[in-house]
Amino acid sequence: METLTTSDPSTPASPAPAEPADAAGSAETATLTHSAALARFGHALSDPTRARILLALRRGPACPSDLAETLGVSRQVMSNQLSCLRGCGVVAAAPEGRRTWYRLADARLTAALSDLLDLTLAVDPECCCAGGECTC
Repeated sequence: METLTTSDPSTPASPAPAEPADAAGSAETATLTHSAALARFGHALSDPTRARILLALRRGPACPSDLAETLGVSRQVMSNQLSCLRGCGVVAAAPEGRRTWYRLADARLTAALSDLLDLTLAVDPECCCAGGECTC
């Protein structure tokens, strides 16, 4: 996948290296493409079942029926959620005989998910989400 960068919003995007050379370069590569990728990742994590699937796949590849049993959801729910995660680009499917194995699409997602779990979030008690269902 190619990363696009542009220094001026009025100029067309041009190809850039996939990884910035240093921290200063990272601001230059933060484009709409990156924003869209983060939004997809956020969408993938926004559903508790999808988040649990991603956490389960940190341990290694699994097939949908095993994931459904482990997480206590139906196979239909698992199929729908895995389809969403594939669409978000965070999981990949590998058919093997009559089974399909799912894994995290990039090995770096394992560390990224672990880092997210290690975050301590300051939750505002006045937030619209404090009482139950989030309306943000």
